[in-house]
Amino acid sequence: MVGTRGLALSVVALALMAGCARPPPDAEARLAALEAEGEKMDAALDTVEERLLGNQARMHLWQELAVRHKSVSAVHCQHADANLAAMLAHHEKQEEKARKLRRRRHVAAVDAMVLTSGKTAKSSQN
Repeated sequence: MVGTRGLALSVVALALMAGCARPPPDAEARLAALEAEGEKMDAALDTVEERLLGNQARMHLWQELAVRHKSVSAVHCQHADANLAAMLAHHEKQEEKARKLRRRRHVAAVDAMVLTSGKTAKSSQN
């Protein structure tokens, strides 16, 4: 009985293996469709990868530009501060010169009035 049962199982196993060894009729078409879909997916993934790498490079560029902008802005602020201080000092110097000039003119005008008024008084008395 054990021998018959083992023989029967062997026959069934061989029959099943023979059936599995032969692919179904639409297997080649399905395989071709799967390969085509795999190629499309690879192409789509390549496109996504290129976009991601491009965006990453763009991001690095913007970060580098931001760092450079900060350093350039700092240098500009330092020079602008020094330039503004020099401009203010020059403006104060010019205002002081203008004040001195106005004082001189005022003193000269007062002196001229005093001299002129004295001359006018003498000429009117003659």
